[in-house]
Amino acid sequence: MGGALLFPLLAYPLTAVAAGRAALVRLVAGPGGQERRIGELVSSRARLVDAFEAERRRIERDLHDGAQQRLVALTMTLGLARLDAEPGGELSARLAEAHRQAGEVLAELRELINGIHPQVLTDRGLPDACADAADRSPVPVAARFDLPGRLPAPVESAGYFAVSEALANIAKHSGAGRARVEGRYVDSRLTIEVADDGRGGADPAAGSGLTGLADRVAVVDGTLAVSSPPGGPTLLRVEIPCTPISL
Repeated sequence: MGGALLFPLLAYPLTAVAAGRAALVRLVAGPGGQERRIGELVSSRARLVDAFEAERRRIERDLHDGAQQRLVALTMTLGLARLDAEPGGELSARLAEAHRQAGEVLAELRELINGIHPQVLTDRGLPDACADAADRSPVPVAARFDLPGRLPAPVESAGYFAVSEALANIAKHSGAGRARVEGRYVDSRLTIEVADDGRGGADPAAGSGLTGLADRVAVVDGTLAVSSPPGGPTLLRVEIPCTPISL
């Protein structure tokens, strides 16, 4: 149900990305100097990344301030109505079921909002957002970051979703008893490592989400490497060149 709510909202950014990709293909295929085309490609990709991040945040704000608040009000109204209904009656049972379903939809919407762009990432930055993701993981995770300040929003977003996807894979596939997340800024690069003591054997071709994650990191000129021999351990490493925007 939550996915159905999001589909119309995501249609625009997906269309924009598709149109941008077509424009990039035309740039490469067209006449002109190679250096000029490469420069235009880099500029176009940067604009696409900025536009997509802005649209992502707009959707998150609209859902948080609009649909979520209305669902909270509906849940409260149903809860009050249950208090006024005669206990044990048919109306009371129906109100109880409606109250339960409204609560489930609200929980699903909150998960969707968090998956689009968590508010903690916007407000407090990458370390706190990753610490929040670690706290929500069913596998115990130790998270530690050493950064000089806030990083560009697309970099923070890519880093957060790399950690989030890695932790989801650990919970679903690794059989790990514990994991760690470490982030640091060295030599003008953000480096994030996610490691676990699970069974290993992570394969990007097996549908684990690693291929899509590598593509996402590549959009901000980053790289992703995975070491996961059979029997473990598994180590995922992300590196993204960037410059802090605050110290």
